[in-house]
Amino acid sequence: MSKYLKYTKNFYVLGTLFFIFWMFFIDSNNVVNQFKLSSKLGELNDQKEFYIERKEIIKAEREELMSNPELLEKFAREKYLMKKKTEDLYVIVEK
Repeated sequence: MSKYLKYTKNFYVLGTLFFIFWMFFIDSNNVVNQFKLSSKLGELNDQKEFYIERKEIIKAEREELMSNPELLEKFAREKYLMKKKTEDLYVIVEK
């Protein structure tokens, strides 16, 4: 027991223990916050991959839509309810 008391009187040991306690529990960049930030970074990277894949799909659909006038007309009629001047438009809403 006296062996351990000898180390507690040493300034460097006390300073090191205080520094370790400070870094693990009190500091704003403590271990708990670093773990939370690391898991959040992983989630954001997953979302980034999802949105990059989704962006590629939308780019391909847009390219196909702009290259085919018939498909563009069909899209405009269905999505934005556009019509020609000589046509009547009926919207059927299903309940």
